[in-house]
Amino acid sequence: MSARNNQTNKAAARERLRQERERQAKKDRIRRQIVVAGSVVGVLAIAAGVGFAVVQANKPSHWSAVKEEKNVVAPKNTEGTDGTTVVIGKKDAKNTLELYEDSRCPVCASFEQSVGKTVQSDVDSGKFRLKYIGATFIDNSDNGTGSKNALSALGAALNVSPEAFLEYKSALYSKQFHPQETEDKFAKDSYLIEVADSVKELKGNKAFQKAVTDGTYDAWAMKMSATFDKSGVQGTPALKMNGEKLTAEGSENPPMTVAQFNAAIAKALKA
Repeated sequence: MSARNNQTNKAAARERLRQERERQAKKDRIRRQIVVAGSVVGVLAIAAGVGFAVVQANKPSHWSAVKEEKNVVAPKNTEGTDGTTVVIGKKDAKNTLELYEDSRCPVCASFEQSVGKTVQSDVDSGKFRLKYIGATFIDNSDNGTGSKNALSALGAALNVSPEAFLEYKSALYSKQFHPQETEDKFAKDSYLIEVADSVKELKGNKAFQKAVTDGTYDAWAMKMSATFDKSGVQGTPALKMNGEKLTAEGSENPPMTVAQFNAAIAKALKA
């Protein structure tokens, strides 16, 4: 090989090496730009995620929001401001029994299972009318929503009829369906509808089911709960006959048996 060809080959090799280094350098620059861009996008995504989480955390809950609702949809068969007066029974009945209950309350469930049918019989006979005041304070103990959701569903039942309301209330408190206080099953619309299927007027009732799933009476439930909060009653169940506290003989506790209830009613109606 001539010296000239040898020099030419060496020069060509050096040129190929230079071009290869430039290509590699260009690739490295592009790679660094992609990494930096990706890092910026990642930081922005994290920041956006944190911002979204903060916004979500500061948004009022559904129940807090409906609590402030001005245009309240009240069920049929109600009276008074926002429909929070619920009185069931014969209009010519001279006496009114006020009943304060929280749907998640285990003592309320015991009362309903023991005395509920007697209360219903007395209402049907015209001995007294029943004024219902629903509470939701048990939700506060575990940040639950079952008391509120069940109260809204009771509003949906009341919209069907007073009879459906009473039967549904009884079903919610029954041994079959009432959950443990620590188990917030009433928070699930599907469970409330399952319970309703045990009530003749509510079984397969699409309007009732839609009202439950849509939360039609959620704002009404919160207004009813506020009525309880303003009543001065400290716990549930609580009973008043014509405005006077009704208790078991010799105690400050509500009557929890049929005998205690009948005795308390007899004494109250004589007063």
